[in-house]
Amino acid sequence: MTHAEHPGPVVHAPAAPGRLPLLGHAIPLWRQPIAFLESLREYGDIVRLDIGTWPVHVLTSPDHVNAVLVQQAQQFGRGRIFERLRPMFGNGIVTTDGDFHRKQRRMVQPAFHRNHIADYAEVMGRAAEAMCASWTAGRQVSMLTETRRYALSSVAEMTFSGGLSGAAIAEVHRSLPVVLEGMLLRVVMPKSLDRLPIPPNRRFDSAAARLRRVIDQVIAQYGAEQEGRHDLLSLLLSSVDAETGTTMSAEQVRDEVIAIMFAGTETPATTLAWIFHELGRHPEVEKRLHAEVDAVVGARPVRPDDLPRLTYTNNVFQEALRLHSPLLFTRRSLEPVTLGGVSIPAGAELAYSPYALHRDPALFRDPTAFDPDRWQEGGDELPRPHRFIPFGAGQHKCIGDAFAVAEILTAVATVASRWKLVPAPGVTVRELPAGIPQPSELPMIPVSRH
Repeated sequence: MTHAEHPGPVVHAPAAPGRLPLLGHAIPLWRQPIAFLESLREYGDIVRLDIGTWPVHVLTSPDHVNAVLVQQAQQFGRGRIFERLRPMFGNGIVTTDGDFHRKQRRMVQPAFHRNHIADYAEVMGRAAEAMCASWTAGRQVSMLTETRRYALSSVAEMTFSGGLSGAAIAEVHRSLPVVLEGMLLRVVMPKSLDRLPIPPNRRFDSAAARLRRVIDQVIAQYGAEQEGRHDLLSLLLSSVDAETGTTMSAEQVRDEVIAIMFAGTETPATTLAWIFHELGRHPEVEKRLHAEVDAVVGARPVRPDDLPRLTYTNNVFQEALRLHSPLLFTRRSLEPVTLGGVSIPAGAELAYSPYALHRDPALFRDPTAFDPDRWQEGGDELPRPHRFIPFGAGQHKCIGDAFAVAEILTAVATVASRWKLVPAPGVTVRELPAGIPQPSELPMIPVSRH
């Protein structure tokens, strides 16, 4: 018997309260998505909600999520969210499924092999050094802006060894937040509304077109000057599928590059901003992290071989990742299935929230507390793997998770070796709904540690 099987009678999932005619649960999901998704665990391990007339089975149990992602993954496809991302990401591994996804993953995977981390960690280190050098003691900075700039600089140089031009970087900074906000709106709204000439659609379409145009221009320029380069793009262009002997088309390379740019920028940037926020709120944690960085790194630049030795820093990272996790992912049943005694028809949409799972009091002691010690190796509070899934699980697990860890730890250690970041007084930081909830504003004041 798998986790998804159930010895009792098969039933239908209970519906979440507050459903309105035609709108379903769209209003609370749009107005307060974080609180609404967290509330669903009160109504069962599988809860039905309706987004307009679109029914969704939300999984609130880690065992059911693990069944869908790992144990019975062959019975489930990507689902609505990933389909709604296709206008931006095309047919990259982020949005595709089945045989095509497996083929693309085989071709992209070598570019993310752990053997490349040392090379890319040097790139990350230079970007982190540049960020720190741009600060002035006592002068307030916007941390999310700073971490986005760092992450974009890192991923740009890792992807295009010559980096992006100032104009290209400015365009990505301008358009990226607009696209992310628009994608979240499109996920929860009917597809029929996409073509309405309303301001959110115009902003999204314009920003998405600008981003694609920038990436196309950079790839075209790169193609004319690619001799002797050893970066992510060169690996993608030279990748050959071992089973078919084929290479990727130019369009396919573009789709994968756009996915890399998004995943390598927004997720690490948001997580980093939350880490600095949590350190500013917890001086005792910050003090321990500074002591570890001083002992391991000292005053020199961070090296790749430092990262495995930064154990407490990694615990801080894991805890920030737990508290500030992705909001929602979907899957679609490819055949009739039964999960926990609940009947799921073929073609049904399922969803799960890593954010809500990681704050479930049944899974984590004092779940809203920021406690890096819960990640202490050998401790009795160390979460079980399938209960902590910030990078997903199974065949669609994030292909660049090791790179994200290196990118974040390098930045944290570099900053900590030089600066103490103090929260600006009088500012209340709120979580704003996004793929990963973002801080409303995060002004901090750098104070030199030396």
